[in-house]
Amino acid sequence: MKIAMGISSLGGGGAERVLSIMANHWARRGKQVVVITLAPEERDVYRLDPNVMRTAFDLERPSSGIWDALWSNLRRISALRKTLRREQPDVVIGFSEHMSIMLLLASWRLSIPVIVFEHTDPRQAPLDRAWEMLRLRCYRSAKGIVLLTEELRRVAARNWPERLLHTIPNPAVVEEGEESPLPFKLPQRFVVAMGRLVTIKGFDMLLEAFARVGSDDWSLVILGEGEERERLEAQVRNLGLEGRVLLPGRLERPSQVLRKAELFVLSSRFEGFPMALVEAMACGLPAVSFDCPTGPSDIIRDGVDGVLVPREDVDALAEAIKRLMKEKEVRRRLASRAPEVKARFDVEKVMGQWDRLLESVR
Repeated sequence: MKIAMGISSLGGGGAERVLSIMANHWARRGKQVVVITLAPEERDVYRLDPNVMRTAFDLERPSSGIWDALWSNLRRISALRKTLRREQPDVVIGFSEHMSIMLLLASWRLSIPVIVFEHTDPRQAPLDRAWEMLRLRCYRSAKGIVLLTEELRRVAARNWPERLLHTIPNPAVVEEGEESPLPFKLPQRFVVAMGRLVTIKGFDMLLEAFARVGSDDWSLVILGEGEERERLEAQVRNLGLEGRVLLPGRLERPSQVLRKAELFVLSSRFEGFPMALVEAMACGLPAVSFDCPTGPSDIIRDGVDGVLVPREDVDALAEAIKRLMKEKEVRRRLASRAPEVKARFDVEKVMGQWDRLLESVR
């Protein structure tokens, strides 16, 4: 079987991380895998197996207006269509809404089945009107639409036939390997968070909660990079948290930090199926998380391996963090069960679901 996988870029992000896991898994098992990105290869963050074939364009750039956007997307669809005609894959998987729509348009009359892999909650991250209209029409021509949770599947059922919908979670994988020196010094006791520095990840609320905890012997480390860095750095200064909050950027192997932390916090305003949370728990960290409409409650078993608090309730988040800081035995009890996430979302089990889906659409 030859599998093509399309995504805007392989820069840092949950969907990108999942694509690399899936592509590497299939390549190591003898399948032909082609990864297609609109961004050039030098922007890749995640490593691919040497057997994965790579097609990268330089077509990801902001548009200056509506006509420029239309022309840019026509160029992208044309480039994708030429690639599909050349590679002739048995199946195509589109990661993210925009890429899936373009792949469905690019595969028109090519007799190549396309599977859409949705990674977000459409109620929380709606597309603009033109893209939403295209999604409503194009997704009906897909051979399958994969959602990360049952709640997202129920949401999708309002717009698309039930026969197209499949629920497959993300796999739990921790990048292991020889440790390299960190570019910064870790605090002695610290809480860790991880994700792109963007509004939806809610790091502004996390900083506010951490300031309310008021425990001077603990620090906060936020791993990741993004457009909100300057605003978050200013918030750290305004809250008087200099020296207690570190924003060291993105790490190739975050497990080096996760394994040394004592607590993980997910402060997202909304999620699909947060890979950062899965990886942290797989590293043996107890977790505190906002109870987003989807995602965290599918991963955390409240009171068993982590703690869920009401969505965007900063006071509740601060209280949960403060309690776990103080109660070492509670942290240990939750941490002892957290690694069970690896068995619950085992990569072989998850990829087995994908294998069965690919065989059915082929």
